[in-house]
This record gives sequence, C-alpha cells and structure tokens, in this order.
Amino acid sequence: MKIGITGATGQLGRLVVDKLKERIESTDIVALVRNVEKAADLGIEARPFDYSRPQELSLALNGIEKLLLISGNEIGQRESQHANVIAAAKESGIKHIFYTSLLHADRSKLSLAPEHLATEEALKKSGISYTILRNGWYTENYTGSISGSLAAGAFIGSAGDGRISSASRLDFAEAAAIVLTSENQEGRTYELAGDHAYTLSDLAAELTAQSGKEIPYKNFSENDYAEVLKTFGVPNAFAHTIASWDACAEKGDLFDQGKELSRLLGRPTTPLAETVKETLASI
Repeated sequence: MKIGITGATGQLGRLVVDKLKERIESTDIVALVRNVEKAADLGIEARPFDYSRPQELSLALNGIEKLLLISGNEIGQRESQHANVIAAAKESGIKHIFYTSLLHADRSKLSLAPEHLATEEALKKSGISYTILRNGWYTENYTGSISGSLAAGAFIGSAGDGRISSASRLDFAEAAAIVLTSENQEGRTYELAGDHAYTLSDLAAELTAQSGKEIPYKNFSENDYAEVLKTFGVPNAFAHTIASWDACAEKGDLFDQGKELSRLLGRPTTPLAETVKETLASI
C-alpha cells in the first residue's frame, strides 16, 4: 500500500517521512512536492504536486491508496488549494485522506481556523474515508524566536498569561506516521496538543535558566506587538496576523489538556525545556 505525503520537503513533511520509514518500506512512500529536486535527499519516490495546479494533481496520485494532506502554507489560498487536492484524490481513487488541521478548529478564534474547518467539511462531503489530525501549536513556533530574544534581552509577545499546550514538530510527525499505519482510522478526529501547558513568561524563565542570561517576558497589546514586529521587517499584514494569534492564545485557543497526543504516541510529549535546549544548542 503506497502512502503519499504532500509537502514532503517541508518542516513537518520531512519528519513524517523519516518516521514512516521506521514503520514501512521506503518504496511504499511517495513524496508529493512542488520541487522534485528538493526531495532528492528523502530517499523515496518523488512526484511533482502543486496544490494550485488542479489539472496535474490526479496523475501524480496514481497508485497511491492513502494520502496525508499537509495543509498548505499560503494563508488565504488554502481552502481552494485543499479542495483541488480532495477533488483529485476522488478522481484518482484514493481510499483514505489524512488531513493536518488545527486544534479545536470548530471553535478556535485563530484566523487560521476557517480554512481548516472548510477543508474538514470538504473531506466529509467527498465520500472518501478520512481522518483529521487537529494539530496544536508547534513549540518551535515560539522557540524560533530565541536567537532574537537573546540579542534583544527580552522575549516579546501579546499572549499575556495565556496557557499554550504546544508539542514539538517531531511529536506531531510521529503521531501522523502512527495514524497513517494503523487500522480503524475512518472518520476519526484527533485533538492533538502537548501534555504540559506554559505561558510565554514560563518560556522566558526557561530560557533564562538555560542560557544564563536574564530574559524577561515583555507583554504588549496586540496592536503594539504588531508595530514592534514591523520594525523587525515583518510585513504589515503578517505582523498583525502573528499578533492576533498571540491574542487568541491569551484567550485559551492554544490550550488543551486532553493529552490525546501522548496517548497516541505511547509516551509523554516533548517537554518545553528539551526544545529550548535543542534550540540553544543550534544557535
């Protein structure tokens, strides 16, 4: 049974491929990517696959039975792009689609939620067997700012005391690989998040402890945080989007205590301290 992975050269996709290789033969995995040359180091078959070119998608899916649809990175275009993939999957005879959605997409106020929810609905109406992986925040979404925080002497945001139940990107990738290779996944929706929630103040305190440099958390209003981001070269619209995500975090949209991810993994999710340590080691 061949499994196709869209976005296989992306940060999540590469990890999913690695984890799948631990569970099935490499010859049963197909990378579906925009640039085939970038997939050369994956060591698996790669086929050209662009969400925005619907006329070419069906051919690329030939012979694939299971498809992991990793959500695209073009915010605002994803509903139509994902619909293209679902239509092509139906045409080519895909038996099961697994989709990486957003934690609590049906009630989240994050600006990302509507496109994810629309894709979920399109899957349910497609007639294709489906599984929805509602991924929470990747810890790397925040630890990616560590280098800049060390240089600036503070970790900044607009999340207040909002609790964030993140997990490492590798945790989510392993979960995807497990579900892709498990039985009885039809119609299931997983709410996936880290075991232990933290605030950005907690993250700053962990960074302080591990770096030996005092790094306080400085909280801004949503608008002021966007203005600060713009001074770092973040485009206006995206700066306001990032700030709005933090504001949603303050309201609890990144919090979950169900521990469904760790149950799926059969182990605890990666602690914040470990991801901070790995990030510092890479700087």
